Amino acid sequence: MGLAAGGVRDCFGAAAVVSNDGAVLLGEMGPHTANAGKVYFPCGTPDSSDIAQGKVDLGWSVERELKEETGIDIAELEAERGWTTVVDGPLIVQIRTLRSREDAQSLRARMLAHLASEHQPELADIRIVRGPQDYEPAMPPFVTVFLGRLFGTETP
Repeated sequence: MGLAAGGVRDCFGAAAVVSNDGAVLLGEMGPHTANAGKVYFPCGTPDSSDIAQGKVDLGWSVERELKEETGIDIAELEAERGWTTVVDGPLIVQIRTLRSREDAQSLRARMLAHLASEHQPELADIRIVRGPQDYEPAMPPFVTVFLGRLFGTETP
């Protein structure tokens, strides 16, 4: 995947929700979305509501997207310090690791209940990933690169 015309890249924030039993929860994009079937973190391209004092606020963007897509309020989670940046072709993904006090199955059930309550949810399903055995071809490289680092399975 090369750069877009003029070297333009798409930079956005993403929420890596990690359960208390060490799993990461990812969403499968719904069939009506531009990335239908892709499996990745709650995220989205920043919009005008993500601009504060003339600057894009990626922290707010991640908070907003997490709530919109999963129903989970960021206040329920403990954010790790800093961000992880993954460059994937024309994408620059700023990933915030957010740790939950809940186990993966409980988080997934809450997220699915949120999806069921929406008229046209952005996500079609929630995946629980515990390691490389759970990776899917529908996961973009920025997802598996981040997960490899998180799970300690990245290759040099």
